[in-house]
Amino acid sequence: MNRLASPAQLRASLLRWSLFIVPVVVLAGFVSGQMAGSGADNPWFAALYKPAIYPPPITFGIVWGVLYVLMGVALAMVCAAWGARWRTLAILAFLVQFALNLAWSSVFFAMHDIELALIVIAALDVMLVLTIWLFWKVRRLAGLLLLPYLAWCLFATALTWQFLQLNPDASDVNANNAVQRVVL
Repeated sequence: MNRLASPAQLRASLLRWSLFIVPVVVLAGFVSGQMAGSGADNPWFAALYKPAIYPPPITFGIVWGVLYVLMGVALAMVCAAWGARWRTLAILAFLVQFALNLAWSSVFFAMHDIELALIVIAALDVMLVLTIWLFWKVRRLAGLLLLPYLAWCLFATALTWQFLQLNPDASDVNANNAVQRVVL
């Protein structure tokens, strides 16, 4: 039997990939949220009507932290699968869906465009399903690790839709707390 690598070498490769990818994914998610001004301290967002299914704000940081770690581990598993038939395509699909994930925060929180954010997150949902399918073909566990992420993204899609329904003119909301001065 000819082997390219021993099981110990494969585990070491996964560990190396994980030590690089997991922090990069978590950091990218954190930086994206911070740069977009996401969260309760965003005056525009604070002025919006919130849907009934909107969870407590602390939930988002916890959930996204866990999901970014799972995404990083799943990607590391695929990256460590040298020679797998669908590996390159799976990595590319991950990068596209991850770019959509990071873009959503900027579109929603910084650009204040809920309609475009809904389009972005719908595209994310489609790309994520494709990514899970490709990850499944490379490493089943990698595909399974993305299922909680899919569930959360589908919830976020419903939440974005409800934000749009409750705030159809959200792009016109002026919540910068600026004082308007009138000169007579």
